Amino acid sequence: MYAEIIHSQRDFFQTGKTKDISFRIQQLKILKQLIIENETAIFNALKADLNKPPVESFTAEITTVVKEIEHAIKHIKTWSKPKNVQTLWQFFPASATIYPQPLGVVLILGAWNYPFQLLISPVVAAIAAGNCAILKPSEIASHTSNMIAEIFEKYFDKSYLAVIKGGVETSQQLLSQKFDHIFFTGGTAVGKIIMEAAAKQLTPVTLELGGKSPCIVDTDIDIKVAARRIVWGKFINAGQTCLAPDYLLVDQKIKIDLLDEIKKCLQEFYGDNPAISPDYARIINQKQFNRLVGYLTNLKDGKIIIGGETNSEERYIAPTLVENISWEDEVMKSEIFGPILPIIEFTEFQEAINIVNSQPKPLALYLFSQNKNLQQQIIRETSFGGGCINHTMLHCTVPSLPFGGVGNSGIGNYHGKAGFDNLSHYKSVLTKPFLLDVKLLYPPYKNKLPLLKRIFG
Repeated sequence: MYAEIIHSQRDFFQTGKTKDISFRIQQLKILKQLIIENETAIFNALKADLNKPPVESFTAEITTVVKEIEHAIKHIKTWSKPKNVQTLWQFFPASATIYPQPLGVVLILGAWNYPFQLLISPVVAAIAAGNCAILKPSEIASHTSNMIAEIFEKYFDKSYLAVIKGGVETSQQLLSQKFDHIFFTGGTAVGKIIMEAAAKQLTPVTLELGGKSPCIVDTDIDIKVAARRIVWGKFINAGQTCLAPDYLLVDQKIKIDLLDEIKKCLQEFYGDNPAISPDYARIINQKQFNRLVGYLTNLKDGKIIIGGETNSEERYIAPTLVENISWEDEVMKSEIFGPILPIIEFTEFQEAINIVNSQPKPLALYLFSQNKNLQQQIIRETSFGGGCINHTMLHCTVPSLPFGGVGNSGIGNYHGKAGFDNLSHYKSVLTKPFLLDVKLLYPPYKNKLPLLKRIFG
């Protein structure tokens, strides 16, 4: 069944239609139309899966994709133009040109935490680059998966863009097929499985993974604004964001003041009881809920200083801050991916840098400081996928900024031109006229080496 769909997409790709820039622009416009016309259905599906408030659905799932589409439509003609580059003078007369060309059929495997945006954003890149694509939504966000399959069938032919629903077995069957590129968003453990399967077919991959993204807070800040931005970035979508601040590294001089402001922000955002707030999401399923509760019940010397309330029936975990945490605690051994924020204090800024560098390279890093020297130091001395200075997560919403991880947090970039580049092959061609065919390169080679050394030396 899946082989037939892939075969039909290969047949369609061979027609050359997707290479037409006007066709790509038309399809991007159709994708934008799909989103706008089905906004309510998207809201409802995300509400059913994650209790996601409409504002969060609009800003994090819909607007980001629409802006990606608009950016691609605006720039696709420029991105797609062949580019002439300089040749060696020794090859004169000659010209060298790089041609961006589509790869073919791309498999896109989505994630459950932002089940619309993280599936559709790579589709924008696939369309812009001239590929066909098979979309596999996360079965964990079942309402969104069903909604995507239903609406895509109305707007796109399966021989061009096809949505295939299913669980782990479906993913395994798809991964056994030959694709020209595999794009996966999810956790590191599954990312390794994807890469292993792709290696058997020599298929290139983009892996958008995660990690423990640190948030460093210096003393030279506007503490109220910093608290507001940290709380927003951490607790949007109930902390189920790969880019969310995973732990807070705070200068001890301002720790108490910052925690006071964070507590005020939580009350301002979600009221006295976040459990009844219409603006606070829920944990996706019981498995993830139990994992997160386990972090709270198995703290060694750590203690909960804000939040900690849970409700299994509603899969509710309050925005929670914990302190006196060590790297031996389970909550610090892997990405939290939930509304729990550990607090670690430092006395010297270099100490914070050393902590970050002692861990696997994170997907994101956030620094709150007005000190230009510290800003440059953190950029210079640490390795991370991307990040913000004096805010959280906003860098991923800018189409002109490549988005992706490094090391354990991912392979490859997308968004804007980075996505176009990622799903294109840059074909290099040298063109030489028949004029001036110098025989130095051809046999017989007798007595030619000294002259060649002088020319190419």
